[in-house]
Amino acid sequence: MQPLDRLKKLNTTDCLWIYVLRILRDEPMHAYQIRSEIENRFGFKPGNVTSYKVFYLLNRSGLVKKREEGRRVVYEITEKGERELNDAADFYKKRFELLSR
Repeated sequence: MQPLDRLKKLNTTDCLWIYVLRILRDEPMHAYQIRSEIENRFGFKPGNVTSYKVFYLLNRSGLVKKREEGRRVVYEITEKGERELNDAADFYKKRFELLSR
């Protein structure tokens, strides 16, 4: 794998949680919608198993909460998730500034 390809993978599928939280900042959604939104907004499609593992870990960490609406589970970002997303954005901004010098 070429260095740029590795960088892209590490900052997309390997950091899926950032994209999930960013989408949930706009509105609560069910998992299938979130996966579809990631593809539409960010240009990559996460795998099924990977996505559900991320949803489980985000819920367990208190970054999202879930509720059932009929047969669907809807995820919503929490205040803790908002803070984590803001911290991640700050991290990326600082990295970009350092690399742009």
